[in-house]
Amino acid sequence: MKKLIYIISSLLILATMPTKAQDELNTYLVTAAENNPGLKAKFDDYMAALEVAPQVSALPDPQLAFGYFIQPVETRMGPQRFKVSLTQMFPWFGTLNARENVAVQAAKVKYELFEEAKSQLFNDVRGTYFNLYFTQKAIDITGENLEILSAFQKLAVAKIEAGLVSTVDEYRIEMETGELENQLALLKDKMRSQTVLFNQLLNDTLDTPVKLPNDLWANDLEFSKVAILDSIRAQNHQLLKLELERELFSLKQEVARKQGSPSISVGFDYINVGKGEMNLEGKDAFMFPRIGLSIPLYRNKYNSMVKEVVLQESAKTFEKQNKDNMLEAIFEGAYTEYMDANRRIELYNKQLTLAQRSLNIMETEYATSGKNFEELLRMERKLLKYALELEKAKTDKQAAISNIKYLMGK
Repeated sequence: MKKLIYIISSLLILATMPTKAQDELNTYLVTAAENNPGLKAKFDDYMAALEVAPQVSALPDPQLAFGYFIQPVETRMGPQRFKVSLTQMFPWFGTLNARENVAVQAAKVKYELFEEAKSQLFNDVRGTYFNLYFTQKAIDITGENLEILSAFQKLAVAKIEAGLVSTVDEYRIEMETGELENQLALLKDKMRSQTVLFNQLLNDTLDTPVKLPNDLWANDLEFSKVAILDSIRAQNHQLLKLELERELFSLKQEVARKQGSPSISVGFDYINVGKGEMNLEGKDAFMFPRIGLSIPLYRNKYNSMVKEVVLQESAKTFEKQNKDNMLEAIFEGAYTEYMDANRRIELYNKQLTLAQRSLNIMETEYATSGKNFEELLRMERKLLKYALELEKAKTDKQAAISNIKYLMGK
């Protein structure tokens, strides 16, 4: 009994003390960033997108053609035997640069997808870590309550043997003990499954033990509500991705317009000429330069290409507005959970103090008079409930802060 009261009192004291337990969590975050296969896939997608720009900004490959005259063409200088042609196509001025800009912008979109995946991963790691902490504290508190019931049982047996109380008191303790033992077994099973989930996020061995703090830190939000909303609108990776996509379609408009411009081809021909009449040595013929022009006559196609990307840009603008509204609603929910957790922490700190005092008094009364045993058990259950609720409120608070940081793109 004294041991549980000491532990719970220690929790109340430690809640106000600085702790370095966050360093352990930060280490896990680094491990997740380095090892998580899903995050690695997003990063490789980004690196692959960077390789597109050198491809689209390069000139088309030159075309080399060889023609052999099966029936030589007789000329005054001699018979033409074969012909070699080399042609290089040049897109309209600025087309290659416009394509490169589109590729670079597309890579930026991939990078924001990677950053969003990293933020989501960190939020998942933190959330699972907090769940593990709460489950471990629930196991500890439940175990301590079983020790209390064991002490109560010894006290009740002594009272029964002295003929001061009914055997029902012992039965009540056994029933209470059975319920707590079942709850403890469930908590241990939950601890194993949560450990597996946590190690999966880190891509670590599934049964690797997780280092948890003795007491969860008591961080608060660092910014005002208005400042957080401004940060979400400015730094949230989902919104940044949508804005980059909108800019991407704006750049694609320029590419679509350039595709409606002529392309220029430059080349030369070489014709091999053999000996002519009178055994005169033939003179090879060169023609340079040869200039061509591709004329985009079918304008409807190119006009439709421009309209398509204009509409896509408009769609991204509306999609961003909708996402902004959704994120604001999600933030309001997370902020409400944060404020509620703060209130619950304050409430259950008070409730624990009162429950501890009441239990001490009732235990003394039972030891002296053997009365109010049912009330003693009921108060013990309240002490267990308040201890668990306090830990739950502390984990809910840090989970809400984690969710808000995720929305802020932290």
